Amino acid sequence: MTTLNENPALTAEPWGEAPANANRPRGRVAAAALWSVRHWSVVLAGAVLTVVVLWALAPGWFTSANPIAIGATQRLQPPSAAHWFGTDALGRDQFARVVYGSRASLLGSAVAVLVGVLVGSVFGSIAGWFGRWVDAALMRLIDVLLSIPGFLLAITIVVVLGYGILQAAVAVGITSSATFARLIRAEVLRARTSQYVEAAVAGGARSSTILLRHVVPNSLGPTLSLVTIQFGTAIIWIASLSFLGLGAQPPSPEWGRLVSDGRDFLASYPFLVLYPALVIVAVVLSANRLARYFAESRNHEH
Repeated sequence: MTTLNENPALTAEPWGEAPANANRPRGRVAAAALWSVRHWSVVLAGAVLTVVVLWALAPGWFTSANPIAIGATQRLQPPSAAHWFGTDALGRDQFARVVYGSRASLLGSAVAVLVGVLVGSVFGSIAGWFGRWVDAALMRLIDVLLSIPGFLLAITIVVVLGYGILQAAVAVGITSSATFARLIRAEVLRARTSQYVEAAVAGGARSSTILLRHVVPNSLGPTLSLVTIQFGTAIIWIASLSFLGLGAQPPSPEWGRLVSDGRDFLASYPFLVLYPALVIVAVVLSANRLARYFAESRNHEH
């Protein structure tokens, strides 16, 4: 005779797998927390870039001051609760100018990276796919670009194109395209021997179709870490061009321009240079940290 305690129908768990499923969200939260602790520098870098991107997209969320409004009675005020980064020689709020300047700096860097990827992808894909004399000619051109100091080449291109943040971005992009071209060429050479490309060739697909649909998309993945590195480099170069007066023109705020405007007061009012410079350093270091993380993750996958 079966007793109450021995009845399997009564002793079975009434909720089935509910306890195990109920613990899954907790497990995911714990795993995310553990990952955040182990990769705290990656989390910090992502937070810095997120804040700066929000500055560029919605600057009004962070400051109500007008970045170009002149205040004759507020000249060269030190950092305070009213002006977090102080005011410049014209009485303009320095924090507002840093926040609004992120738009020009980030947009210019994004354009520079985009130009570099597009131009580099075109040259690298053609050289890697067709090979022979085409590859030799294009690679010699790339070697010439790489032999010239990048920043000097960017200055030369800006002088030809004219002054402005867009012209500076295009100049930096053209300068960095040689690096992308070499990487894309190497990836195209690797993709040429893959099965899906051989199947497309056997199917009679044209070279342009194979490049656009198969080779180039599968070659862009490894460039993610390089894109992040070049983004940080583009910020420095565009800021440097603006510092020299070749990039953003007054009264438009831009990080390099802010450093240039404050250098005449460096001895007496160092905060005019300090805060924009710290923002540039923080953004570049964050971009480089993410680039290293992406590269390490890709190496672990292989």
